[in-house]
Amino acid sequence: MRTLLELVRIIVLMVIFGVVCGSILNPFYTLSETAERFSFLGAIAIILLFFTLYRNKLQFTGWYKGKGREKLPKSVTRLIISSSIVLLISPFMISLLASAI
Repeated sequence: MRTLLELVRIIVLMVIFGVVCGSILNPFYTLSETAERFSFLGAIAIILLFFTLYRNKLQFTGWYKGKGREKLPKSVTRLIISSSIVLLISPFMISLLASAI
């Protein structure tokens, strides 16, 4: 039962986090048609950021108390966050490159 509750909690938190971050990013991505076309990269970045946030903070406050509850290594956390930043910026970079051609 605890596992099911934790799964529902993860889904609800992911939806809330995704909606909030998406509503912040969407006006910026709609500035350019090319950036809007590649806005799915921003969605992937949001998912990666939520994964990092969950594994490093949120998993310790939930209902699940089983095995495998440990933080991500610092190097992995840095890699995921760096990748997310690159993915967030990449639609703008693609838009700039497309307009230069």
